[in-house]
Amino acid sequence: MFDSLSDKLQGAFRKLGGKGKLSEKDIDEALRDIRMALLEADVNYKVVRSFLADIKEEAMSEEVLRSLTPSQQVVKIVNSNLVKLLGTRSSDLKLDGKMPAVILLAGVQGSGKTTSAAKLALYLKEKGRKVMLAACDMQRAAAVSQLKILGEQIGVYVYTADGSAVDVARGALDYSRKNGYEILIVDTAGRQHVNDELMDEIVAVSETVEPSEVLFVVDCMMGQAAVDAASAFDERLSVTGFILSKADSDARGGAALSVSYITGKPIKFAGTGEKVTAFEQFHPDRMASRILGMGDMLTLIEKAEKLTSAEDQKALAKKMTSNQITLEDYLDQMEQMQQMGGLSEMLSALPGASKLGNLNVDEKQLAHTKAIILSMTPKERTNPSIINASRRRRIAAGSGTTVTDVNRLLNGFEQAKKMMKRMNSAKGKKRFGSGFPFM
Repeated sequence: MFDSLSDKLQGAFRKLGGKGKLSEKDIDEALRDIRMALLEADVNYKVVRSFLADIKEEAMSEEVLRSLTPSQQVVKIVNSNLVKLLGTRSSDLKLDGKMPAVILLAGVQGSGKTTSAAKLALYLKEKGRKVMLAACDMQRAAAVSQLKILGEQIGVYVYTADGSAVDVARGALDYSRKNGYEILIVDTAGRQHVNDELMDEIVAVSETVEPSEVLFVVDCMMGQAAVDAASAFDERLSVTGFILSKADSDARGGAALSVSYITGKPIKFAGTGEKVTAFEQFHPDRMASRILGMGDMLTLIEKAEKLTSAEDQKALAKKMTSNQITLEDYLDQMEQMQQMGGLSEMLSALPGASKLGNLNVDEKQLAHTKAIILSMTPKERTNPSIINASRRRRIAAGSGTTVTDVNRLLNGFEQAKKMMKRMNSAKGKKRFGSGFPFM
């Protein structure tokens, strides 16, 4: 989402990096570049003005100007102020002792609210909470059906009924109490804040269910319009936090950088893809780090730990150490990588990834590689050395690729095994560290 902004901010820092000491003129020029980058990202102009004023005040201090590494000090100042802009710290859901605790989702039409409701339900279910959903969007024809399909997909009960949104909300609350649900997530109709009738309806729903949390779903592709809507909803509903939807898009990101500052309410979650599993708690410090090209290793590690057990990681490390890794292991790693958002997403989370240039990985090529491996027999995956010319022709035909593609994969795999062997040799361990890459 912040690719363009990130590139421009890093360009401003590179200019500072070539200077031994910084003058006020140097800082003003960098701030001009930062201002243009933020405005082009559709960040609210009031936010930009306040943000730059804070940075300049800190950057003009004697400590920075006389520092041996002034450009690094400026980056540190920008980073700390970005974190403040995004909400300072991650914010957990505040679910009171009521049974059930109610989470009301609000948003404008097309913001991804229904999908976000399902994602949030799965997120809480995976944390061991007994969750149910209530389909209170009576305006959009397919909304109830969509939520029911998503509920079946994630194994969460969805309450539906005829009547008004208030009637459905009341019925869902009664049902959840009788059946011992801990959390009730209420999906409401998307509405424009200028529509008084629909705004009155959601206020009535809120008064009926008395939510512990009112989460407004911010569509990252809407820019400042989303911030204006969030402010209007906050006035009527007392919003407690935000969910960013479509945070994986190529949107400019202004909404994410403005909404928390303007309203004073935290961003609590972000939807990072179309799958119901593509949903995570929002961490301002990690997001700021990614924007400035410092990576986000913690999120990457959390995703990996969620997909693989410690035993599986140890088993793979042992295979790599003994040079016994197979194409079956290679396939498993590819599938886990795809579940983590793909290779491009993983690379973008690495510190210094921006220095590598364009990180757009050809995911089609990865799909071809997967098809080739799946066209092999289990015996061939375990022992690729048995794959002779006739087997290679069969695998190519079965995967819809060419023999050249099959040869390229097998040769590349052998090269990778040789590299792992060198890494795990005495010299390799001395150079890369013991247990690389599982350090």
